[in-house]
Amino acid sequence: MKITVIGAGNVGATAAQRIAEKELANEVVLVDIVEGVPQGKGLDMYESGPIEGFDSKVIGTNSYDETANSDIVVITAGIPRKPGMSRDDLLSTNANIIKSVTEQVVAKSPKSILIVVSNPLDVMVYVAQKVSGFERNRVIGMAGVLDTARYRTFIAMELGVSVEDITALLLGGHGDSMVPLPRYTSVAGIPLPELMTKEKIDAIVKRAQNGGAEIVNFLKTGSAFYAPSAAAVQMVESIVKDKKRVLPCAVYLQGEYGLSGTVVGVPVKLGKNGVEQILEIQLNDEEKALLKKSADDVKTNIDKVKL
Repeated sequence: MKITVIGAGNVGATAAQRIAEKELANEVVLVDIVEGVPQGKGLDMYESGPIEGFDSKVIGTNSYDETANSDIVVITAGIPRKPGMSRDDLLSTNANIIKSVTEQVVAKSPKSILIVVSNPLDVMVYVAQKVSGFERNRVIGMAGVLDTARYRTFIAMELGVSVEDITALLLGGHGDSMVPLPRYTSVAGIPLPELMTKEKIDAIVKRAQNGGAEIVNFLKTGSAFYAPSAAAVQMVESIVKDKKRVLPCAVYLQGEYGLSGTVVGVPVKLGKNGVEQILEIQLNDEEKALLKKSADDVKTNIDKVKL
């Protein structure tokens, strides 16, 4: 198994470290355009192997030659958000970056599975899908896993329970228009609405929707990377180990949930072939309307991208 991570910033480097420490690949390749950065970080990670007890080989490079024949490619490249910026503010710049990255990845690893982490997430998945020409099961966006983790964290904080006992689901685009589903959220099987008032649930939903901005505002000069990298690696692990995890991921829809020609987060089964099934759950009228609005927001931004 060979896994490449594009972008040696905080998200990419932390993802590469987690992949190596979990020994999800024999070889981990870290790529960045800044000379010396991936080489230095890659060597530093590799030298932690004797201490952490992993034998994954870590290579840092500025070239795509070393990425050839990768099984999975995690794309984190792009400019990060700054305070006051929305994910959509990154649209034009990051679309061009993802287009270039995807072209080079496809040339070297035409059979790979792409996991896109760059923002604005849903649109970047669309760009990678169209530029690569890959089947949609091999181009997957990391958003729902992160958003769900934030949602579960805030519920655990409020109720004073273990995060491990919280099962939750979110649909829709990554950002303000994501669609949390309290009806499908439970604590050790107990539906969330039985444990918390609607007002409290609404406040937690709002905080989850703005989870990224909350961290950006704290950091001032960067954005979240511990949880985003963990979320991407959970997806990688499900594919590498063929675990068939059911996780909320951003995929190109072709009629599912009544939506086509756009990318939004939906529950999928992740295995060795990437997205092996899109699960369609029953939504009430309010949830359907929220999901359609979220998908429409993504489609509006997709239409701004010139490929």
